[in-house]
Amino acid sequence: MLKIYKTIDGELISVNSFEEGIWIDMVKPNAEEINLVSQSLNIDPDYLRAALDEEERARIENDNGQTLILVDIPIREQEEKMNIYTTIPLAIIVAKHTIITVCLREDTILEDFRKNRVKSFYTHYKTRFVLQILYKNSTRFLQDLKAIDKTSNRIEQDLHKSMKNKELIQMLKLEKSLVYFSTALKSNEVVLEKLLKFEYIKNYPEDEELLEDVIIENKQAIEMANIYSSILSGTMDAFASVISNNLNIVMKFLTSVTIVMAIPTMIASFFGMNVNMPLSHPASFWIIMGISLVTSLATGVVLYRKKMF
Repeated sequence: MLKIYKTIDGELISVNSFEEGIWIDMVKPNAEEINLVSQSLNIDPDYLRAALDEEERARIENDNGQTLILVDIPIREQEEKMNIYTTIPLAIIVAKHTIITVCLREDTILEDFRKNRVKSFYTHYKTRFVLQILYKNSTRFLQDLKAIDKTSNRIEQDLHKSMKNKELIQMLKLEKSLVYFSTALKSNEVVLEKLLKFEYIKNYPEDEELLEDVIIENKQAIEMANIYSSILSGTMDAFASVISNNLNIVMKFLTSVTIVMAIPTMIASFFGMNVNMPLSHPASFWIIMGISLVTSLATGVVLYRKKMF
């Protein structure tokens, strides 16, 4: 999918021609769309294909007056009524008169730009546009990290009374998400540090503060990812033991119940033998039942005092 946008009188408008000051938004482009943009604007096709490989590493490079900024962005997916997080590449290509973004999915940080929700966003301010995308990316990482922490706390509450592996598997998926985030954020940090000294993109004085904010937000996200990952790892180890302990408690309770229930059965078995037995009395049934009940209660009290119930 290929769409072209341009800021006109402060509003983001969809246009149909390749002109100066436009933003070309490419979502999972096919070969025809890549060839169209490449030939029309003399863009290196390898730059346009870079983000189509999910394993592509974050980097920044320049060739023939075109700059490629490749960063990892967070993606949220629904799996078994639970949000799972991963990352995919986003390519930002800065050409002479235009800026191009390429991504595999539409529901990304660029959605706010498409819907004109970003303050002071203009397609012809290329440097600011790049920094706004990077800032939005860092803040999205922070938002998703907080969401992971809330989900982790909810699962932790369920683990207190759980004897199954379901919650531990959910925790494992969250831990995997944190590993993806931590790796992506560290790669993005390298790109941001290079961007500070990158001579092929003009750094305007009014945008320096925004770049500093991007770097600060990214560092904060790295710290949060490391902290949450450590907490989650420790929680998983602790609650693996809790689940095993909960199972032991249940087994102990069932064993105690079995012992108590076995006493009436044993007494009834004696009196059910085909031999002469005492208590040949009309009320012998109630006497035997009473003996069984008293014995079972006494056994139950002993087991309770020994904390086996």
